[in-house]
Amino acid sequence: MGLHPLEFSDCYLDSPAFRDRMKAHEAELEKTNRFIKELSKDGKNLITATKNLAVAQRKFAQSLGEFKFEYIGDAKTDDEKCIDESLQEFASFLRNLEEQREIMLFNITETLLKPLEKFRKEQLGAAKEERKKYEKDTEKYYSALEKVLNMSAKKKDQQLLEADSQVEAMRLHFHEESLEYVCKLQEIQEKKKFECIEPMLAFFQAVFTFYHHGYELAKDFSHYKTELQINIQNTRNRFDGTRAEVEELMKKIKENPEEHKRNSPLSIEGYMYVQEKRPPPFGSSWVKKYCIYMKEQKIFNMVSFDHRSGGKMGEPESFILKSCTKKTGDSIDKRFCLELEVADRPGLIITVQALLEEDRKQWMQAMGGKEPVYKLGRAYSKREGIEAHLDEVGYSLVKNCISAVESRGITDQGLYRVVGVSSRVMKLVGILMDKKTFNEVDLSASDEWDIKTVTSALKQYLRSLPEPLMTYELYKEIIVPAKCGTPESRVDAIHYLVYKLPEKNREVLGMIMKHLANVSANCKQNLMTVANLGVVFGPTLMRPQEETVAAIMDLKFQNIVVEILIENHEKIFGSAPDGSVTTPVALSSSELNAPPRLSKRQNSRQNRPLAVYNPSMELQAADCPNSVKDDISLGSTDSVSSQSSTATTSSASGSPPEDTKNHFSANGGDLMDWASIARSTMIPWMNVSSTTTPTSPSPVGAFSPEGTNNDKPEDSTLKPAVTESSSFFSVTYRKAKAVFSCEAEHSSELSFPVGAIFEEVTSSREPGWLEGKLDGKKGLIPINYVEFL
Repeated sequence: MGLHPLEFSDCYLDSPAFRDRMKAHEAELEKTNRFIKELSKDGKNLITATKNLAVAQRKFAQSLGEFKFEYIGDAKTDDEKCIDESLQEFASFLRNLEEQREIMLFNITETLLKPLEKFRKEQLGAAKEERKKYEKDTEKYYSALEKVLNMSAKKKDQQLLEADSQVEAMRLHFHEESLEYVCKLQEIQEKKKFECIEPMLAFFQAVFTFYHHGYELAKDFSHYKTELQINIQNTRNRFDGTRAEVEELMKKIKENPEEHKRNSPLSIEGYMYVQEKRPPPFGSSWVKKYCIYMKEQKIFNMVSFDHRSGGKMGEPESFILKSCTKKTGDSIDKRFCLELEVADRPGLIITVQALLEEDRKQWMQAMGGKEPVYKLGRAYSKREGIEAHLDEVGYSLVKNCISAVESRGITDQGLYRVVGVSSRVMKLVGILMDKKTFNEVDLSASDEWDIKTVTSALKQYLRSLPEPLMTYELYKEIIVPAKCGTPESRVDAIHYLVYKLPEKNREVLGMIMKHLANVSANCKQNLMTVANLGVVFGPTLMRPQEETVAAIMDLKFQNIVVEILIENHEKIFGSAPDGSVTTPVALSSSELNAPPRLSKRQNSRQNRPLAVYNPSMELQAADCPNSVKDDISLGSTDSVSSQSSTATTSSASGSPPEDTKNHFSANGGDLMDWASIARSTMIPWMNVSSTTTPTSPSPVGAFSPEGTNNDKPEDSTLKPAVTESSSFFSVTYRKAKAVFSCEAEHSSELSFPVGAIFEEVTSSREPGWLEGKLDGKKGLIPINYVEFL
């Protein structure tokens, strides 16, 4: 049972039971006082611990923000730029979170600790003071009463009357104090219920606000996370290809190191030991120096360098060479020696020692100006015994292979990536390149040769050409646009450079690009996206003349060039570039910086959904019209050239209510067994929402927040339907009406007034957006700006 109520009438009786009930009330207030003091102490400890956590989080964010990756080569791919920026994004995310934590800490102090402490001091403290006063009045009243009662009855009546009058006044005062004290006790007992709980409610509201903000940040971060996931997978795929190339080059150099020495017609360099003479009787010493000889200027540079002293480097020396003479063993007790006569210091002879006899010969040839120009390329034709040429026979081979693939193998999984048996591939290449029989073989009508053998034969032919289809001469120019500039400038530059190719090269290249576009259009079946085709055909269609690690680092940019050619083949090969494009993109330091990019995290909540413009979106939509979004494939659903698109946010003239249901979950598609191998290496926390399977599709872009179906309208979801006869998804198109006006901020978006009616509305690949048609124009529509009809 709870506390007994204190009746005002009991104040006049002041019975023992009344006093017991009063003590119970006082004990309860004392317990409440101790509870508030302990709670305040724990709250301060909580604030201190949270501040320590905030400091640690900010330090962690600072470490993330200050670190930058260094990359091999002179430029980074768009994926590498995004990965490079990711640490700053993570740091910014944490800093934003900590700003909200500071607000929460301030609210804890202001809404919990201060109000509770105020209640404890003002209310419970006042009750204590009232208690002391009541006890003092009690003592005073009963002492006076006892004193009067102990007076002798023989006293004068006047004295007795005065004493009785005083006692009566004290009794009335005591009863008044008793009534006020009882009232105060019960008042505080009732007030504590809301004076204590209300601050706690405010405290939890502050905590919930903090966590809700974290939830909102996580939703905003989801789209960026999905993009970064694709960037990471693309970079991992390129790493695998680059590693194989590097290991192959390393193996070649191990087998024949002399053949792969990088000698230049302009200079020769390497280590030699230089004799330094000392005054008698110390003789001379031999010092290892790194020497560089510039042939045209006849300048000889050398600098001492000792690997054993932690790479300590001495002062560089330089002189002009007059002559070089081989020093025999008769004149010096050392092998591999040369005498260098200095032109700008008459009479000075410098004796040097090469590391090997072969080195000495090379130094002798170089300093005599007879070093041959050595150019290293991949001689596929010599290595494989194939005499491949870009002639009538070669043209027929390309056309024959493409026709066979498109007629009977366009949907084969891993097309061009899965290789055929080497012996059968070489046999087919031999048949197709035989001038007597090349017209007799029709691969599209014959089942004798399987598709993987046909595709391997086409790649083998292209690799066996004396020089790649995109020529050694243009390699450096063509690779530059892939390293810098906007997507539009890249296309224009490559368009210009393609028309610098020989006509027969351009004709065959156009035929291949048109075919690869058809292959990528069937990516849902064959799993060969534009990005995957770029990986396969990049090194096949273009390569540098000199095989080095630096050249291998450019493989990723070769892939990007091929992706651009595939995605824009109609424009590039359909007509010559216009006169406005006269020179390709130049590679400059300013253009190597990543293009500006909007994080999906915003400091303030936006009413309009965020969109990333994808220049290849319409092409891919046309290529795979019935497909839903697959965030994860063997490589990527989007090509690398598309990843450089700048994220943009749109503003609107209307003010639609904030819609927290516009954050789509990123559902990754399951792309059969062999694709799952690549996906299994993905970062685990990025795959939490990958639940869609080919047999059990879930709608992309459901109109409800992740994890809840509250207030989800039954007729607002665009549900892809799946038939048993096809693995494609067929999308149901809807009509929608604009409830707010909107001004497009990008060519991919639609501008519309209030009341506009959209046709063919369906879910978009971009989270928070729909695709639809207005007045014959197709584009993106903010999902919370329309209602479905």
